[in-house]
Amino acid sequence: MYIIDITVNEDITHEQHEELFPKHAAWFAKYHQAGNFLIIGPFTERERAGVIIAQTQDHAELEHILAEDSYYPNLATYVISEFTPKMVATNIEQFKA
Repeated sequence: MYIIDITVNEDITHEQHEELFPKHAAWFAKYHQAGNFLIIGPFTERERAGVIIAQTQDHAELEHILAEDSYYPNLATYVISEFTPKMVATNIEQFKA
């Protein structure tokens, strides 16, 4: 399982962001529906930044998925951390906004 911290570069113009964000959102939806993106959301304290908790077969599959993002590779920074979940709350859905 992976945590991906995505931060869109500050030098992207408003126009670029307006053009690319709908594609970015569609990418989220595609992989959420496929079951790879388990939790997705923006950071509240940083603009144009967010987090994904993802599940893939391996790191190579995750890299392939990230390569489809409209901001990839040079318009955003992707910090990937792999982890092994040991406890998962049964009431996780209640935290959905």
